[in-house]
Amino acid sequence: MTPSRTTLRAAIGTVSAAVLATTLTATAPAAQAAPAAATAPASVKFVDIEGDGGITLKANVFTPGDADGSKKYPVIVLPTSWGMPQIEYVAQAKKLADSGYIVVGYNSRGFWQSGGNIETAGPQDVADARKVVDWALANTPADPAKVGMGGVSYGAGISLLASAFDPRIKAVAALSGWADLIDSIYSGRTQHAQAAGLLAGAGELTGRPSAELRTIMKDFLGSNLDKEDEMIAWGKKRSPATYLDRINANGAAIMMGNAWGDSIFPPNQYADFFEKLKGPKRLEFRPGDHATAEATGLLGLPNDTWTDTKRWFDHYLKGADNGVDRESPVQLKSRSTGAYEGYASWKDVPSDERRIPLNGTHGIATNRDSGANGGTIFLSSMLDQFFKVPPMASVPLLPRSAAAVWQSAPYETQQRVRGTAKLHTTVSSTAESGTAVAYLYDVGPLGTGKLVTHAPFTFHGKQPGTPFGVDLDLFSTAYDVPAGHRLAVVVDSVDPLYIEHNPDGAKLTFSSPAGDPSWVSVPVRD
Repeated sequence: MTPSRTTLRAAIGTVSAAVLATTLTATAPAAQAAPAAATAPASVKFVDIEGDGGITLKANVFTPGDADGSKKYPVIVLPTSWGMPQIEYVAQAKKLADSGYIVVGYNSRGFWQSGGNIETAGPQDVADARKVVDWALANTPADPAKVGMGGVSYGAGISLLASAFDPRIKAVAALSGWADLIDSIYSGRTQHAQAAGLLAGAGELTGRPSAELRTIMKDFLGSNLDKEDEMIAWGKKRSPATYLDRINANGAAIMMGNAWGDSIFPPNQYADFFEKLKGPKRLEFRPGDHATAEATGLLGLPNDTWTDTKRWFDHYLKGADNGVDRESPVQLKSRSTGAYEGYASWKDVPSDERRIPLNGTHGIATNRDSGANGGTIFLSSMLDQFFKVPPMASVPLLPRSAAAVWQSAPYETQQRVRGTAKLHTTVSSTAESGTAVAYLYDVGPLGTGKLVTHAPFTFHGKQPGTPFGVDLDLFSTAYDVPAGHRLAVVVDSVDPLYIEHNPDGAKLTFSSPAGDPSWVSVPVRD
């Protein structure tokens, strides 16, 4: 028998309580080992906070152990991730409180025991965040001049949006979040099916989706193009990039972190947004998938992302001279070496390019999976993160009837791919709509290709048989191609990550006209 949502909530709530108790016990100093004058550990209490429209937000508040009403402390507000219970940040909240912060974590509206419906970072969620700041300033020894906000995924998006509408927020740490919701799950005008399906399913299981959200997801996953303008407007309203001018005017210090293989919020949209920020800023990219770079820190284990988050808040809320403001603002961790690299800006990451010509004319039949694909949400990028095993394909064996393939010559030296590869080509189709996915592979001597990056694109309203140009940014990455290997560009029409729009029997043709040759530009760091 399938358990009810109430039963599942109760079970997870029981586990959550146990995790909370374990975390507090594990992170508290042993009584017999503590010196007599040691500061008391942080305290925690669970509270109800009134959100926008009078709903109840379930929250927990960590307070430094030495709080006695005689001084104020910087405060950090942490909205939960999509579908996560309010104890999500307990381990990090306690560490922050032990070091002198008031920390308020709360369940975002519509999830678990918090009231209201899931509004997907809409205006009500931003109003909730402001209400939580109000509550913290009124009910804790929080310093109104030292307000920070942060979170993972959904919490990251809400934090960035709140920084546009609440000038009290002086520092933000937005981890595995989004700046442009449309460019995240609808990039290349292609529905990211697994990502959207996962979000929709988790919302139904752990919360109460609004009627608007259910309609949007139905139209999105059902490819209702008559509603496309409405879906895009809905997404823009929930995108921090829409409010860039307000964010810059308020001037919060913004740190953003993401994973190279984030299958929900790909890194490109974060990098584009970062370049347009005018205040103090930092961008960190690491191997992994959505929220996997932060996951161990949520369990209280050592974690680079959370270490840098604390350093960010320490400097911009406490004024600590810890050097975070003097470091290169772009910090990249290579998928190949695991080493960090610092850059002055995102545009400074590549120092050169390697252009691969896409010569000749290649026709492919659609609706046939060639074997080239971007993998499976979470699983593939986690395998790459922990074992350096990305999705692979035997490039010589890819059926040319279903995949167009071009290869470079073997490189004499290592090629350090850094940044965003770009594809330019000419396409014609036997149908007015269609979808294709471009892949870039690192191909070894035996023909085995390891996925470097990829991206989908979809077109509508094209005249059958009439060529048209396509320019596509592949997902940004940091990957080293060994000496003696080739780079291969593969384009096919089917990938389980995405919804495709190829009618039965349609064919796609890729060409390289003399006056407008086709190519892929690969950014490299010499």
